[in-house]
Amino acid sequence: MKYVRLTLDAGGREAEIHPMYDVLVNASYVERAIAMHWSFVGDELGMMHYVEGVQEPFRDALERIPEVFDYALTSDDDGSFYAYVRDSTTEPLRELFGATQRCPAVALPPLEYADGTVSYAVFGPPEEIQRTLEALPAPIDVTISAVGGLSALSGAVESTVTERQREALEAALSVGYYEVPREADHEAVADAIDCAPSTAAEHLRRGEANALRALFDGSRRWI
Repeated sequence: MKYVRLTLDAGGREAEIHPMYDVLVNASYVERAIAMHWSFVGDELGMMHYVEGVQEPFRDALERIPEVFDYALTSDDDGSFYAYVRDSTTEPLRELFGATQRCPAVALPPLEYADGTVSYAVFGPPEEIQRTLEALPAPIDVTISAVGGLSALSGAVESTVTERQREALEAALSVGYYEVPREADHEAVADAIDCAPSTAAEHLRRGEANALRALFDGSRRWI
């Protein structure tokens, strides 16, 4: 059995897979999105996302996409919101999800949409994972960024702390944010990961909270 971290890249052709895929990966008003939970039933897909971005243009996009027939948006903090989207599937999307569903490997949420790609992890028989990757439809290109055994899962922490939160936490460690006495502030972390200080503080807060929940009470919060 293997843990495999995957990055899927459609090379800017995400709209050929599904219009919602294109919005989540390429829209200028979406900084980053996380698919926390999903249900695929062939002709229909329901997904719960956490989106860092601007809500109104996202809502306008949903209204314009013919495949989307139901949705609900709920604001969280400034600049982020929850988005439940229910839409009809396209043939390429059915092929994509069908290939993954036929594989006995387990997908490990969350799926993270950022920097024009989708990243997530799977755990299962390596030969089945390889077979599934070879069956993914064009124009999807897959990069494997990590391979390991069960220990690579790092317990629940690996799957609850998002890539961006992990980046902020690692930067905070590097610049001395967690030293006693503290040697750096949010501004230093923000400079290291190229974002606003308020955004860096939010990534740190959420990353710390998710890691602590996973370590001490086992609860899972995907944001």
